[in-house]
Parts: sequence; structure tokens; C-alpha cells
Amino acid sequence: MTQTGQAAVERVFREEYGRLIASLVRRFGDIDIAEEAASEALVTALEKWPESGVPPNPGGWLTTTAGNRAIDRLRREKLRDKKHQAAFMDHDDTPHTPTGPVEDDRLRLLFTCCHPALASEARVALTLRLLGGLTVPEIAQAFLVPETTMGQRITRAKKKIAAAKVPYRVPEAADLPERLGGVLTVLFLVFNEGYLASGDGDPVRAELTGEAIRLARILHQLLPDEPEVTGLLAMLVLTEARREARVRNGQLVPLGEQDRAGWDHAFIAEGHDLVRECLAINRPGRYQMLAAINAVHTDAPSAADTDWSQVVALYDQLTRLDASPIVALNRAVAVAELDGPSVGLALVDRLPLEGYHAWHATRADLLRRLGRTVEAKEAYDAAMTATQNSAEIAYLGRKRGELV
Repeated sequence: MTQTGQAAVERVFREEYGRLIASLVRRFGDIDIAEEAASEALVTALEKWPESGVPPNPGGWLTTTAGNRAIDRLRREKLRDKKHQAAFMDHDDTPHTPTGPVEDDRLRLLFTCCHPALASEARVALTLRLLGGLTVPEIAQAFLVPETTMGQRITRAKKKIAAAKVPYRVPEAADLPERLGGVLTVLFLVFNEGYLASGDGDPVRAELTGEAIRLARILHQLLPDEPEVTGLLAMLVLTEARREARVRNGQLVPLGEQDRAGWDHAFIAEGHDLVRECLAINRPGRYQMLAAINAVHTDAPSAADTDWSQVVALYDQLTRLDASPIVALNRAVAVAELDGPSVGLALVDRLPLEGYHAWHATRADLLRRLGRTVEAKEAYDAAMTATQNSAEIAYLGRKRGELV
């Protein structure tokens, strides 16, 4: 098989992964069976598709193949009667059980995995793995922890679900608010991984950003009076509006250099309307603040017209809700635009983010603007070492090469 053929199969599989896992978990009620069957379906696709071609309905093909592999496993293991009977079903044509308030398979699985029996970080990590199809290294990068730590966390979450017999039932309406925070975090991280992928594959993964937005829209319909849901959707569409302008000739294009004519103005209008919905409810939250910051950026006709004082003020409000170093880093970038690079650099240097590529990239840019060339080169080198995203590496390499 050529590398191109394998990459095409893997891309389709990645796009279909969340849908496939959700349908298998609903049908067989077991995470391990779902993941093993999905992996076996991928192996079969890698063997057959390069010769026969990608089928017209690759998602349906993968679902059927994975379902057959799961049935084969159930036959082999001869599980308890209920599952053993399921092993002899050639087709999953039984009526669906009532779905309750959440109709979408993937959103239902997302809420199910965000069960209170699991620790908060375990819920997020597990659902990123199952629904986002993210690898353990990608999830570890999102949490800024070692891969081994993240792998153990996901394994423990699966064992806890099995040991506690957490049911794969549809959450009742009363369960939704308690699980909402974890669901919003998952959608946010899935979107971020698609918007700037941490792996060495495609620099932007549109299937992940699109899936996060799709699920956020369903969630907004389900809970229209929850301002943080509205805020998350607003932030996602306002950020997605800039996606086509973010990579040019294989290089990342930072916000200040983007061609704003290439932004999706329908998304921007939708996002601004959603921000106004949040303002009308007047119960500020983290995602609403992030949406408002994006609204300021997308409202400016050019980078020079950005109201940086308003951006800093919004980050000040966000810091009171989320005092994380990542928020502080983004605030420092805005402060540098308002008060100068030396002020911004002083703020950045206080942050414990030496393992985070964006911290090094921010330092590199500020040092460059201050004329501290030797230090800027070192920071660019550290930033390129800390990321695997090809578009980001290309951009950082170009900026470093411009230093004399």
C-alpha cells in the first residue's frame, strides 16, 4: 500500500471515529468492545480499500464491519445470555430504546462519559479519546501532562466505569446540568485540537472543528437558556470563521497578518448574535468571556483597528473566572499590544509554562520586537521543538530566519 493510500484510509477513519464509537457503545454497551471492533475495522479497511477503492458510504461500511467484528468477539467469549443472544443478530434492526432529552448518539455518549462517578479530568480525557478520536499523545498535549500519565488516567476511567457498572443510559433532564461543565470542556478541547492540531499530521483538522460545532449547536437547542452553552457556540463559530485564513502555503498565519476578506462573515454574524444573547441573560462565564474577546477581534476591520483596551478588560474579567496560566499568557499578548512588548514580556516570564510551545513562541515574538535577537532565536528554537504542527513550525522557522 502506498503512503498516500494509507493516509486516505486513515483520514476517513479519523473523520468517522466518533460516530462509529458512539453507535457501537449504544449497540453493545461496552467501551473495550467498541474500541477493539473499530480498530479491527480500520485494519480491514487498510487491507481492502487501496485495491477496491473507498466505498460510497465509508461510515456505513466501517459501522457494518466493526459491528460484525464485535459480534464475532461476543460469540468467541460466550458472554452472559443477553449479550450472547446479541452475538447472533446479523443486523441491528431492533427498535431503539427511548433516547430521552438527548437524541444524538455522540452527544448522548458524551454526556454518559461525563458521569459524576468519574473524576473531572478523567471524564474529559475519556470522551476526547472516544468521541474526538484523539490519540493519547494529543490528549496529553491538551492537558500539558506526560503521555504515560494520560494513558493511565484513561485506563483508570475505563476500569472505574466497568467496576462501578456505570450504565450507558440516556441521561435524564435532571442529570444534564451536573454534567454540563465536563461536556463543554470536551467540546472546547476537541475544537482546539482541530483548530491547531498537536500531532504531525494535518495542521488543521476540519472534521474535529466541524464536529465540535455540530454538537455545540445541538446542545444549544437542548439548553437554550444556559448562557455558557451559548457562549461556547459563539466562541467556536467566531474562531472557525478565521480558519481558512490561518494557513497559507503551508505556514500558520497569525491573527494580525490574516486576510480578513477570507473570513467567513456568516459565521461572524452568527457569533455576534449569540454574544448578544449572552449579554441579555447577563450571567457571565468563561466561555462567554472568550466569545466576547473573539467578537472584538472579528469586529475590527483591520488588525490596527483592534480595540486592545477592551480585549485586556475582557481578559481581566476572564481571569477572575479562570486564573489559569494559559489565560494569563493570552492576556499578556493583549497587554503587549496596548502597553508595549517589554510590559508583555515581564508578564510572560512569570508564567510556569516552559513546556508549552505557545509560551516560547510568544516570548520569541516579544524578544524580536525588543531587538533582543540572540534570545529571540533561542525562543524560536524552543517553540519549534515543543510543537509537531507542521504549519506552526514553518511559520516559526520563517520568523527565525528573518532575524539577523
